[in-house]
Amino acid sequence: MKFFFKNSKLIISVIFWLFFLIIWNKYSSILPVYQLPSPMLISTAMANVVLDFDLISQIGLTLFHVLSAMLIAFCIGVFLSLLPIYSDYFEHFVDHRITPFLNSFSGVGWLFIAILWFGINSFTVIFAVTMVLIPFAIINLRTGIAEMDSDILELGNSLTRNSKKILLSVRAPMLFPYAFATLRTSFGVSWKVVLTAELFGGAGGMGYILNKSRQEFETEIIFAIIAFIIIFVIIAEVAFFSPIQKHLDKRYIRD
Repeated sequence: MKFFFKNSKLIISVIFWLFFLIIWNKYSSILPVYQLPSPMLISTAMANVVLDFDLISQIGLTLFHVLSAMLIAFCIGVFLSLLPIYSDYFEHFVDHRITPFLNSFSGVGWLFIAILWFGINSFTVIFAVTMVLIPFAIINLRTGIAEMDSDILELGNSLTRNSKKILLSVRAPMLFPYAFATLRTSFGVSWKVVLTAELFGGAGGMGYILNKSRQEFETEIIFAIIAFIIIFVIIAEVAFFSPIQKHLDKRYIRD
């Protein structure tokens, strides 16, 4: 009994997934393979993907698209978020003009504009995903700037008038939790956007594989690619985002 209560979350999770796989396997035996492949077929397809260098390179290309768009959007977001600190004009421009515009503009709209401007290639995908992520970065970072501790800022200004030192030594550390939240949000959103971007505007990547598999009725490949995406997100969450979040909680949350 003690073992059950101690590991109740793990046991419940295992029971749920076993029940899910049993139902899935039973239902897939009723439907045609092209509509719902069995778990075994999808496992085989995943193994084939891992052993296929071309498919692995396509997955690597999608990871490159995601990470590149995240980095570019974060850098642009940091730049635009810091501008209002030095000028009230920029505050009005960033908060009341550019942020509402970018936040309301459709991701599909950016994709089709990028296709017209740059053609079907990786740059188009990165551009479309970046434009979708920028408003998330601006909003998160601007919120962090607005919620900075005024007493600490006043203390920093009393110690030095060097704006660069204040930015790096006072403002930047207070922005770390918001910057991390920006990256965490961008990582999740980018996976939702990048497949659509690659589907219509990319010459490679997971979205390209999904489109090709759809045309050839290779449903097991579609499910395998979706499974890989879920695995990537879970690994990133468990191995990277959660440990850093726990460290930030200990460092910044006050009792």
